[in-house]
Amino acid sequence: MVRTILGIEGMMCGMCEAHINDALRKNFAVKSVKASRKKRNCVILSEEELDRAALEKTIAGTGYELTSVESGPYVKKGLFG
Repeated sequence: MVRTILGIEGMMCGMCEAHINDALRKNFAVKSVKASRKKRNCVILSEEELDRAALEKTIAGTGYELTSVESGPYVKKGLFG
């Protein structure tokens, strides 16, 4: 699993978060996606690394600004892990 954190500017409300979430689910094979206007980011879990150019295009298409992209391996931690 890969965790990708996108820095996003311009989200003002819950509908903005939903708009980002829907666009990412529609354009990428993701396991989980959660945008936060308060944190100004979006956390994505996916099986494979996501294409940065495609992410930029998708976010720009929603009318928001992509400010950063960080990705790395994600290991789910269990109760005793």
